[in-house]
Amino acid sequence: MKIAVIGGGYVGLVTAACFAHLGHEVSVVEVDAGKVRAINAGEPPIYEEGLEELLTVHAGKTLAAGTGYGPVADADLSFICVGTPPAGDGSADLSYITAACRSIGEALRSGKKTHTVVVKSTVPPGTTENLVVPTVREASGRDDLGFAMNPEFLREGKAVDDFLHPDRIVIGSADPAARESVAAVYRGIDAPVVRTGTTAAEMIKYASNALLATKISYTNEIGNLCKRLGIDVYEVMQGVGLDKRVSPHFLNAGAGFGGSCFPKDVAALIHLAERQGEDPVLLQSVMEVNRRQPLRMVGILKERVGDLNGKRIAVLGLAFKDGTDDVRESRAIPVIEALLEGGAAVAAYDPLAVPNMRRVFPQIEYCAGAAEALAGADACLLMTEWPEFSCLDGEFDLMKSRVVIEGRRVLSCDGKEGICW
Repeated sequence: MKIAVIGGGYVGLVTAACFAHLGHEVSVVEVDAGKVRAINAGEPPIYEEGLEELLTVHAGKTLAAGTGYGPVADADLSFICVGTPPAGDGSADLSYITAACRSIGEALRSGKKTHTVVVKSTVPPGTTENLVVPTVREASGRDDLGFAMNPEFLREGKAVDDFLHPDRIVIGSADPAARESVAAVYRGIDAPVVRTGTTAAEMIKYASNALLATKISYTNEIGNLCKRLGIDVYEVMQGVGLDKRVSPHFLNAGAGFGGSCFPKDVAALIHLAERQGEDPVLLQSVMEVNRRQPLRMVGILKERVGDLNGKRIAVLGLAFKDGTDDVRESRAIPVIEALLEGGAAVAAYDPLAVPNMRRVFPQIEYCAGAAEALAGADACLLMTEWPEFSCLDGEFDLMKSRVVIEGRRVLSCDGKEGICW
């Protein structure tokens, strides 16, 4: 089938590359000309495990990128994969969705080919029916188009594997023909297909992310209590996670969740609930626990080294999780902000995320390796669970004082302290 993917970011580029891998002819529409050149050259503009290999095989063959919407007119389906960043009030900013819908509609105006517009971006329930459908129809002048919602469930760092080996494929549509056209592009993937109404599919995405975020904040709150009681929270959660009704996933205590999905999606769900007259106490608490959690590390640090003014503090790990260079909502950001407010000199290192974090904090020192960051440091805060950090030991001897506080449980050396263990 011929597919147009609107947006060449994490979701769009992974979606495009994987559809090409499944045998479809894919065109990526991306406004950033630099990204377009990189994609066509087989060089992913983002780091994602397995993505470069797919682009190497398919770029210039069954996968091409461009800045114009021309390919939409000849496509069987167009997948909207643009961003929905948080607005100032916590709601989802749908301006990119609106712009994409207008451009899709204009591209389809003169065509007569059967076409289905599919929303893959995470949008509040009701967006497809109340915004996407009328906007595309108005811009196209056509009422014969199909519409569907097909949410993504991709973990950054494991997105390619998640796309090709998903837990489920959710397709929401009021139009059976549109729903089945979306199902057809996934042929070759062994996963249950959940067919729902459009709005239900949108809510499935929000509810899934909110539940996972809730498990993380719950675990961290239990971990904070366990630390006061002298209990190892990881032993506790190992026992809890063996219950089939709970599962062991997302029960690792630490500095909290970040990234491009959980924070903004929970905030958007809270905003949606409040607009409907509900008081989402649980979701509000999830966000508040997550806001406070990384700052507990700074509190422990002050207890161990006193006044931060003039102290050299090594921060290991800047990405919001390992396996990615994404620093959006990284728990290292509020920690570094607090360190700078206290007058500390920050020496930071991350295997992939230094260029992105440099845009956030251009004034701090960025190091080429963990040893460089630790040399002469008064303390170390470990923020991201990169596997290479688990092998550190002798490097800590380079520190002025061996004060090591973990936000993620990865270190095997002696003398460390966890944020809530």
